Amino acid sequence: MNDITLVEPSAEEGVHFAMVNGAPYTKLPQDLFIPPDALEVILESFEGPLDLLLYLIKKQNLDILNIPIAEITRQYMEYVDVMKDLHLELAGEYLVMAAMLAEIKSRMLLPRQAAETEEDDPRADLIRRLQEYERFKKAAMDIDELPQQGRDYFLIEPVFVDKHVVKKHPEVDMNDMMSALRDVMKRAELFTHHHIQKEALSVRERMGQVLSKLNSDTFTDFTSLFEVREGRRGVVVTFLAVLELIKGSLIELIQTESYGPIHVKAI
Repeated sequence: MNDITLVEPSAEEGVHFAMVNGAPYTKLPQDLFIPPDALEVILESFEGPLDLLLYLIKKQNLDILNIPIAEITRQYMEYVDVMKDLHLELAGEYLVMAAMLAEIKSRMLLPRQAAETEEDDPRADLIRRLQEYERFKKAAMDIDELPQQGRDYFLIEPVFVDKHVVKKHPEVDMNDMMSALRDVMKRAELFTHHHIQKEALSVRERMGQVLSKLNSDTFTDFTSLFEVREGRRGVVVTFLAVLELIKGSLIELIQTESYGPIHVKAI
């Protein structure tokens, strides 16, 4: 593979285009092939013949009310010729405008009579069309500069999902009841004392006492069912009464959170 380096020509060394393996090239090779479309000229894009005329007028800072029709026609025709040379598709309206400019140019060459007014100027209709086109083009550019949805800003549409969340209370586990009983037993030990005579305690009677403390409208703290002054025996009897009531579906136990306090109510 040859080592090719592009260099900038200087007056002292002579004009050369590249360095190939250290040797300067001052002439293009005879067999060098350059594709026809290798060099492309990007012209201004126009939306129509009026847009082209307006571009030529503004480019030279000409007065739109006093258009040098001969010079503008020459420049316009040069553009049309370039479009033909580049094999661009010429719209019919460009050719119609070329014919109109040629007509205006020929009419401008005719001698004018003294009685003719400014309205008889052959350029009058073209000037009116250019002024109208310029106003609409400026209005379109002003509108395009306004903030546009989808280009300059985007709308955010929040989606609201109506979800009915039902809070499910955790089931009361036997271990939780035993843990609550253990706490009550610890407090009952503080009131432990010796009884002179044996006191009979009935589970069924205690079931009635527990139900009398409960109602179906409000919840009662589970630990409030126990009388710690009764000692261990009283706590155990009350606990057995609560179990029997649960077994008979007479009371309901609720725990709002894991390891939380237990509440009870009548069903």
